[in-house]
Amino acid sequence: MITFLDGKLVTALPTQATIDVGGVGYEVFIPLSSYDKLPAAGQPIRILTHLAVREDAHVLYGFMTPAERDLFRLLVNNVSGIGPKLALAVLSGMSVTNFKAAVVKTRASQRSSPCINRTWLQTDRRA
Repeated sequence: MITFLDGKLVTALPTQATIDVGGVGYEVFIPLSSYDKLPAAGQPIRILTHLAVREDAHVLYGFMTPAERDLFRLLVNNVSGIGPKLALAVLSGMSVTNFKAAVVKTRASQRSSPCINRTWLQTDRRA
């Protein structure tokens, strides 16, 4: 595993960054939440990483906070149907705190009314 990269930020786009570590450039895919926390190009950076190994590629995903990386790993490793790209999209769409709050709220509402399903909730009740 590659736990983190410690080097200089070369370039940054909203979905990826290039980090120079000892003369080697590492391309790292990042969520928007991490992009907002990146330093300016040429500045020192330590970015936490998750290495995904596939048959055809080794892909690095980067995060500026441990909470972002932890949620990414939780989604990828424990939620059926969620791969790295979708997990990055989740992190790009909401903060870790907001995601956790949404999960807690959903679980609480399911416990209080188990007979109400998604279809019932989506129907128009104004009639």
